[in-house]
Amino acid sequence: MTPIPTVLILCTGNSCRSQMAEALLRHDLPGRVRALSAGTRPQPKVADGALQALAAGGIATEGLQPKDVTAVIDQPIDLVVTVCDNARESCPIFPKAVKTIHLPFHDPHGEPLESFVRVRDDIRARLVPAVRAALGL
Repeated sequence: MTPIPTVLILCTGNSCRSQMAEALLRHDLPGRVRALSAGTRPQPKVADGALQALAAGGIATEGLQPKDVTAVIDQPIDLVVTVCDNARESCPIFPKAVKTIHLPFHDPHGEPLESFVRVRDDIRARLVPAVRAALGL
């Protein structure tokens, strides 16, 4: 049996885009990938707009919480997806060579719920297929 590949979505604050990406990968690729997210400078909590946008789309949000990339760096990771330019520039060196792709998304912090929904839909439209392609799923 082939192990399920682990995808790490990396952002700066790990409170919005990377959290939505983690939840969407879990929802759209169940049993095909193990999704994690982390930040280079994590915020204290997941953005309310991100949680509301996910819930409005019927996507589970249980267990989502910001975490520092150091909390996951020693885990076996098969693919890193950076979703903001700051995270791309400060992406840490992983213990083993890891394939990395960069897909920047708009940061909707401070904007109305509709902006979070647009970002959620953009993540689903671009990130999920990119992960499939990168991992050959």
